[in-house]
Amino acid sequence: MTLAKVLVSACLLARPVRYNGSAKTLEDALLDRWVSEGRVVSVCPEVMAGLPTPRPPAEIANGESGAAVIQRGGYIVEADGNDVTEAYLDGARIALAHALRHDCRYALLTDGSPSCGGSFIYDGTFKGRRIDGEGVTAALLRQHGITVFTQTEISPLAAVLNG
Repeated sequence: MTLAKVLVSACLLARPVRYNGSAKTLEDALLDRWVSEGRVVSVCPEVMAGLPTPRPPAEIANGESGAAVIQRGGYIVEADGNDVTEAYLDGARIALAHALRHDCRYALLTDGSPSCGGSFIYDGTFKGRRIDGEGVTAALLRQHGITVFTQTEISPLAAVLNG
């Protein structure tokens, strides 16, 4: 029997790829087991799209969400005002391609990110205000039938994987 693969944010796997050059390591026995079983497909949409690490913080502008960006009704801007929408869309498409290539039906992504946020993102003001919403990669994955879990939802993901 082939074990289901899971697309996982690289920063959760201790890779220092976040905007500030840090990781957001998720220390969990379940994730460790999935890695050892070869079930994890690691992605960082921003890095895969060619953005540097570290890089300026970015947020989806005007309180929009990832789906709006995909539909061209929203955009992603860095704290200095630089529009990075195309890079984030490229990263989302690359992450989706990896998920499809590896037959990942599930993703474990870092909440809060303008790419990977699955339940909340920031409002675009760079004042630390959270809003309900999803990042561009999370939205694109969901649009293609991939179920997205956040790092706080590893137990529900394990329940789904265990049938």
